[in-house]
Amino acid sequence: MIVRTKSGNYQASTANALLAFLGVKKETAGVQKVDSDVELIASVPFSMSKEQLSVSNEDGIAWTLSTFDLDRMGERIDPTGWDFKQYMKNPIVEWSHRYDIPAIGKIDGLTIDDKGLHGIVVFNDKEYDPFGWSIGERVKAGVIRAGSVGFRALEIEIPSKEDSKDGTFLIFRKQELLEFSMCNVPANPYALAKPMLNEKAYLQYETMSNEKNSGLLWGLVSNNNV
Repeated sequence: MIVRTKSGNYQASTANALLAFLGVKKETAGVQKVDSDVELIASVPFSMSKEQLSVSNEDGIAWTLSTFDLDRMGERIDPTGWDFKQYMKNPIVEWSHRYDIPAIGKIDGLTIDDKGLHGIVVFNDKEYDPFGWSIGERVKAGVIRAGSVGFRALEIEIPSKEDSKDGTFLIFRKQELLEFSMCNVPANPYALAKPMLNEKAYLQYETMSNEKNSGLLWGLVSNNNV
């Protein structure tokens, strides 16, 4: 999962590293509140039906933004825990989580059910935004098939040994939706993302001074198994 912090963007290569970013004690089972200002980026691959392929760009494309499925790091996101009240005040669709370029579209009709968080992606019109429109055309053609949500964790659950037998290591029980983006590669939507950090590398990095030691981070990562 991608972690966006004030000092940059990272990819937590293990669930333990992610917990370290969130300041959560992995030894404590049960639900815990999270007091962290980091943003987490979770991706969901997209599969479009033949019916959706025929829908015009103006009508939008049905999209599942997030599900309760287990990801490869043993994480789940509880669909009933989504808070998107603030997001719906400005429900834009971004390109690769880039704040420095205009939005390429918007989200209509966000809904929640037991399978996930769903909405309609409406891409910008060709007349005023050829780039945003072209992304929509690529989606329809199956060239771009991934999107990802940015969210702030509010409550997480560390499953008991019994409940984690299916591989579940961490469940996000409450989370605030911050953004939604289209992207080429869901595993790493940042063109300039920093290298993945494992738990050991992150704990060492945490002891460094932010900007003045930023050069040391690269040597640290390259010398650890990431």
